[in-house]
Amino acid sequence: MRVRFAPSPTGALHIGGARTALYNWLLARGRAYGPDGEPGTLVLRIEDTDRSRSTPENVEQILDAMRWLRLDWDEGPVFQSERAERHREILAQLLESGHAYHSSATADDVRTFKERHGAERGFRGVPESEGAVRLHVPDEGETVFDDVIRGQIRFANASIDDPVIARADGSVLYVFANLVDDLDAEITDVVRGEDHISNTPKQLLVLDALGIAAPRYAHLPLLHGPDGRKLSKRHGAASVQELRAAGYLTEAVDNYIALLGAGFAADEEFFSLEELARRFRLERVSKNPAVFDERKLRHLNGRWIRELGTDQLTERLEQFTGRTGLHDAVAISEAKIQTLREFWPLAGFLFDGPSDDPAAFQKVIGSDGGVECLKAARDALAGAEPFTVETVEAALREVVEQRGAKPAKVFQPVRVAIAGTTISPGIFESVALLGRDETLARIDRALEHAQ
Repeated sequence: MRVRFAPSPTGALHIGGARTALYNWLLARGRAYGPDGEPGTLVLRIEDTDRSRSTPENVEQILDAMRWLRLDWDEGPVFQSERAERHREILAQLLESGHAYHSSATADDVRTFKERHGAERGFRGVPESEGAVRLHVPDEGETVFDDVIRGQIRFANASIDDPVIARADGSVLYVFANLVDDLDAEITDVVRGEDHISNTPKQLLVLDALGIAAPRYAHLPLLHGPDGRKLSKRHGAASVQELRAAGYLTEAVDNYIALLGAGFAADEEFFSLEELARRFRLERVSKNPAVFDERKLRHLNGRWIRELGTDQLTERLEQFTGRTGLHDAVAISEAKIQTLREFWPLAGFLFDGPSDDPAAFQKVIGSDGGVECLKAARDALAGAEPFTVETVEAALREVVEQRGAKPAKVFQPVRVAIAGTTISPGIFESVALLGRDETLARIDRALEHAQ
């Protein structure tokens, strides 16, 4: 099996493209678990013929996203722009054999033709000495292919326009270049988005003209947002880089996008990349649009965060935040976060001091009894010995008991004093990690501010 991923480097790698890359990777790597034990080959091709948008920076974005997703490739990257001579060679064969012809027909000419013959009638041009190159499409019969996901798809030849496959200057169009590159790379299985279904009959007609057998095709359903509309920026993160910046783990992103339409049971959702390669079957992919729901990704990401363990999570967080010495703070925070980006808003006060949240201060410490409870907590913490999670908890719970108050009436003023907000890791763990001196100093500043 030889598969390919062929993105156009006109921007970041979007989630739909990432799923296409992943499915091709799973197909190739999954072959290693078959009866022959030999992995397939994944070819990475950069379709960079749009020179105005295909910048080196955009190419690097594609490669960076692939590396972050851990999707290695076996051949490439091959750059389509470097294969122009080969494209012209195949084009010349079609012109010489009479399967293609020059035509100066314009969009207006095509429109006039359809007005005369009917909107469902495919345009047929007249061979000329110069102009763009069109492929001859027969008037009889059908162009048919078996899609692995969608079953048999049929196109009446009479309804297909003679497609333009090259411009008047000899440069070929995407659909033609894409096919030639697949042929030369000996691609056996073309797995791509359903927006390419309309390109398939044109490519099959070229293959037929060349006398070459077609590869196996599979067209993946589009991704939708929870509202049923095509996935876009309005649904949240739209690219791999945005997901990484939002604090999602590689493992979770691989795991989640693999599930989108893959046909796994509803109660099966937690898979490593290796497990996905073992279990993925292209034939089980649904032909219906899959729904990308970032809330579900966050849930899965939270599971992966806890799967990492404290040491590995600390490494990821130190890389993500650019800070060091986070291990103890991670240990008391990991149960409360679902993304890497949630860590610093939760635990950053341990390193950078309390945040400034006047509303929280007024609501908790400025409320009736807030200052008195904070003073009592300070006195209790000053006498806690040794200053551990256990002694801190015992001291604060004794204040609760002595004052006959609800725990939150004591714990929240302490939390706001040390963190500046009403949200933090466990209060006992946070106080113990800060240490006696820093905790008391922050409480003193809060009490001074309250006067």
